[in-house]
Amino acid sequence: MKTYIKLLSCAVILFCGSCKKYLDLVPAGSKIVESAQDYYNLVSYPNRAYVITNFQYLVDDQWMKESDVIGKTNLNTVNFTFDETQNRVNLISSSNFYSRSYVYINRWNTIISLVDDSHGDENIKVLAKAEAKALRAFDYFLLINVYAKAYNPATAATDGGICLMEKYDLEAQPVKSTVKDAYDLIQKDLDEAIPFLQQTPKDVYHPSLAFAWALKAKVHLFKKEFAQAKDAALKSLTYNDQIFDLVAYSRQGGPTSVLVPAANNPEVLSYQYMTGYNEMSFGYNYVISPELKTLFGTNDARYNLFFNSVNASFLDIGAGTAYWSVAYTRFFYSTVGLKTTEVYLMLAETYAREGNRADAIAIINKLRAKRIVSGTVDYAVPATVKETMDIVISERRKELLFGFNRFFDLKRLNTEPDYAKTIVRVFPIVNTTVPKQTYTLKPDSRLYVIPFPKDVLLINRGLTLNTDETLPF
Repeated sequence: MKTYIKLLSCAVILFCGSCKKYLDLVPAGSKIVESAQDYYNLVSYPNRAYVITNFQYLVDDQWMKESDVIGKTNLNTVNFTFDETQNRVNLISSSNFYSRSYVYINRWNTIISLVDDSHGDENIKVLAKAEAKALRAFDYFLLINVYAKAYNPATAATDGGICLMEKYDLEAQPVKSTVKDAYDLIQKDLDEAIPFLQQTPKDVYHPSLAFAWALKAKVHLFKKEFAQAKDAALKSLTYNDQIFDLVAYSRQGGPTSVLVPAANNPEVLSYQYMTGYNEMSFGYNYVISPELKTLFGTNDARYNLFFNSVNASFLDIGAGTAYWSVAYTRFFYSTVGLKTTEVYLMLAETYAREGNRADAIAIINKLRAKRIVSGTVDYAVPATVKETMDIVISERRKELLFGFNRFFDLKRLNTEPDYAKTIVRVFPIVNTTVPKQTYTLKPDSRLYVIPFPKDVLLINRGLTLNTDETLPF
């Protein structure tokens, strides 16, 4: 079978709207994909990006410069001030995160549906399809956790989800699923993919066994299937259990002396980005909150090596904030991809939840030995599961910076009274001409569910919101 697939500059796919826009298949300026090897090569998609601006400030770890907030009303300021009076549909005319995620799903579905009819090695066909399913699972996992409620076993079968497509079909009329439907497809894709994946793929943009098992652990964790999450995390670590030693790196002089580009960071399991491979060269876009800065303390290499708190061009001096100040060419930091340290933290959480406090803290201390440069490294075993979980959650905040991890964690933990958090933000801190106000984000706030973008809602009038906001048309 010969298929013309436009690989570059894909048009925005309004996935839940016109089915005729589902695939961008055009001869002009395109590549002919006709062999099994062609489809396998199509899996590798460098520079996949997931822009987080629709929800970047709905967390306790991110901050904004005061001049970017005071006197302004836009989606960032609405999220930063936790303003539930605004109808966010009016502020999200389109969404790069939404459209690009479905561009990628389009690609995976093309491979899954068409590779069997291509000519070439049958083993390559099987591998290409398995890798595409693993990456489709990743994209659907992101979408369901942005646009729907956190998974709740009691309500997942009725909670509104996202549009799902399992194959390439120009005539399909996708409809909105439930949260359970989405998770079922994600798990099905991973279970079908894993037996055929490789420990060491052709390049870093092909999913590995370590990546797939790590994603499987994350899916089970979010579903509160802790025994399965533990087993999957342990399996992932059999393929890659490396932790980059930031303590030794500090002694070597850090990023000013020793360059660690992407390929040299052994703990990275997948290469995706918030905006692109060079995103951390613009780290002033990622200002951490006074709360997170305080959480790091003074002896944590994750802060000491990479953050700046004294540049008035990029932050408010005196606010107690800091920004990432190391270029991607000097140290590659994985923001939205999976990495081994997240697998360790998931394992620690599963141990804590089963009451195995000693093993949970042993995992945390193993990570801290590669992160804490002086002072107390090892935590004592806490007396309760709650105290142990609090330590795990704190370490997740410090290790899994930026991206969507904290946003997702708040959503899933807010379903549990023991770990739910009301975020309180006092703002401004430095400006003395504007009265300080206290802004509060409650655990059950509708803000945690991002509305579908307006351009998609306009085309697909049958697509309903998963929040209680109203359509402006």
